[in-house]
Amino acid sequence: MSAGSITARSTLAAVCGDRVRALQHVLYRAAKADPGRRFHALFDKVHRSDVLDRTWEDVRRNRGAAGIDRVTLADVEEYGVSRLLGELAAELREGRYRPLPARRVFIPKPGTDEKRPLSIPAVRDRIVQAALKITLEPVFEADFLPCSFGFRPRRSAHDALQVLIDESWRGRRWVVETDIASCFESIPHCGLMQAVEERVCDQAVLALIRTLLRAGAMEGGSLRRGVAGTPQGGVISPLLCNAYLHRLDRAWRAKEHGELVRYADDVVVMCDTREQAEAALAQLTVLLAGLGLEPKAAKTRIVHLAEGSPGFDFLGFHHRLVRGWTPKSAHLTFLARWPSRKAAQHARDRIREITGRDRLLVPVEVIVTELNLFLRGWAGYFRYGNSARVLGQVGNYALWRLGLWLSKKGNRRHGWRWGVTQVLLSPDHLGLASLYRIVIPPRPFRDWRGQAEYRR
Repeated sequence: MSAGSITARSTLAAVCGDRVRALQHVLYRAAKADPGRRFHALFDKVHRSDVLDRTWEDVRRNRGAAGIDRVTLADVEEYGVSRLLGELAAELREGRYRPLPARRVFIPKPGTDEKRPLSIPAVRDRIVQAALKITLEPVFEADFLPCSFGFRPRRSAHDALQVLIDESWRGRRWVVETDIASCFESIPHCGLMQAVEERVCDQAVLALIRTLLRAGAMEGGSLRRGVAGTPQGGVISPLLCNAYLHRLDRAWRAKEHGELVRYADDVVVMCDTREQAEAALAQLTVLLAGLGLEPKAAKTRIVHLAEGSPGFDFLGFHHRLVRGWTPKSAHLTFLARWPSRKAAQHARDRIREITGRDRLLVPVEVIVTELNLFLRGWAGYFRYGNSARVLGQVGNYALWRLGLWLSKKGNRRHGWRWGVTQVLLSPDHLGLASLYRIVIPPRPFRDWRGQAEYRR
């Protein structure tokens, strides 16, 4: 693609982005103004040219592998983006669009021997799903409750983590932790469509969602279709999951059962007493059973937050009640958090992979660049916590692995000590990112974004 065409497409994307945002604002305001309204004219928005242009930019930015047709993003650009989008719009308008089955792969879960099923739709199907998501998201966002945080615009994992800090400070020290067993794979299609139909009565949109759900996945050379599941990896799957689990959020009574915090299928309830926690777990089990789901037994437990007691893991952090370690805070106990063992082990595994023996022919600059990309991304998430010790350990491990890699590359007899010395003696540690003094400890009742701005 030439520089001129890239510039032209970037300009077009900016213009289309403004129009799409305006469309979403209109849909959101209409849904918010009338909670009982069912939208009957949405399908014409799905195949609008500006919406499809915007979705292509989103799909391209997220990259991703090819589906079962083996068509990559580069192949689409060579074929012609405008040509493909025009064909998709025509197929949607004329009712000829049929999605391909997704390509099913299994990826390891960090820190465990389990593998997570991941469905990879074809590029053209990812574009259609993204267009459907753009149209439906503002309608459902008008209904979603504050206890839901996962895969929502302008909400993040750190917003959910802040709720735990605030509720602990209020005295809620009994915690129910669980996650929903095979949530994305277990959502029944009939129940999901009923949840969608609460807000959407456009038959063309409903038919398109049913078609996407029934497309199935290719696994081991055979096509698998079912009556349940919104495949994990699909662009629209997180929105459909939230729309379905909104029924759980809506039925929850915080005053009776404690404060619910849900990040997609990960659930934590902050309670005042053990009795309330036990009642909350029982109620959670009943509500999930009514949705055709169940909590994962291995990850379900009640934890009492007390000084010296074990804590719990949530969203990559380990949470534990500790006493202040400075003279001014020694009389206080508070909920601290730092990277969990699984998160720290994942960091070490990735660092070891980047500095592996099979990469001795790679230039030093490339190794350092890859290390920095990972370290800055990993620490960018975990810096919002009481994470100085763990971040320091991970940073030291990266330095040691880089030194060991240098020793192997130079075939030095003195081993890793020589390599580490070379890294330490260089003015900037060969450009390796430092993870010291970047931590921002959380504070109760203070937005984490504001704390970050204050530190800057």
